[in-house]
Amino acid sequence: MSKLTLLEKFSKSKKSTTQKGLQLTFSFLVLCSLSTVSAQEQENKIDAYEPFSIGAHVKNMHTWHGFVVHPGALFATNIEYNIRNKKFTFGFWGGASFSSVDVENINTGEKESAYYKEFSIYTKYRFSDKFFIEAVSHNNYTGVEERGDKLSYWSYDKTQGYNFVDLNFGYNVTPNTLLYLATIINGGSGDYQVQENGDLENSWTHYFEVSSKVWEKNNSSLSLFAGGAWSFITDKTFYTEGSGNIINVGATFSKKLKISNYNVPVDVTAMWNPEQEKTVLQLDITLF
Repeated sequence: MSKLTLLEKFSKSKKSTTQKGLQLTFSFLVLCSLSTVSAQEQENKIDAYEPFSIGAHVKNMHTWHGFVVHPGALFATNIEYNIRNKKFTFGFWGGASFSSVDVENINTGEKESAYYKEFSIYTKYRFSDKFFIEAVSHNNYTGVEERGDKLSYWSYDKTQGYNFVDLNFGYNVTPNTLLYLATIINGGSGDYQVQENGDLENSWTHYFEVSSKVWEKNNSSLSLFAGGAWSFITDKTFYTEGSGNIINVGATFSKKLKISNYNVPVDVTAMWNPEQEKTVLQLDITLF
């Protein structure tokens, strides 16, 4: 065998070894890259958790449990904290109106203009996808100073007319049907009845509501609701002048409007309060 032949074989053998080495190196680098990408994706998933969030709404009026809390246009916003699994929530909700209402000054007897102002605190714990418990401190201090009272944000005095706490329970009997019970447990803000001897008897008013989504198509849905209030202790309740009654009946049509690249949630609620013989139409636009 010639020296050339031996050199050729050696050269081929060397090339083969080099190619195998390059293939192994390339395979190793690919595996390392895939591991790195996978680790980065996992890290991104972990980093995607954001404990704080905010929201904002524009409404033509503000209704709540059959009440028209404010009859004019307003801006509402909230900021809240959620733990990673979203079982626990703590937040603040506030509203301020673009228009005013008239309140009577207790010292002068004259009418004063007052803008709607609310700063409420809420917390919620979700035991499961079906059941939650919630506490809300409703702090609506609209017209407090205008009517001649001294503003004390943390006051829960019954006769001062603002600040009370609701303890609420919610249970989804089906994915589309919610049973909701709220009980006033602190403060009062009028949740009492004056006895013959002048004492104030707490009503501890209960509010119960059933709501259900009855139709859905594409980005639209229709929900129906009915709610009533009662007290086991007094005839008068927080929501009624007489005994317990149905106070909140209606329907909400929800739709996501396509504006440029954004979907803007819009709710229109038709509400009827048989106790107050009042019917209103509320528009609620979610900005973010």
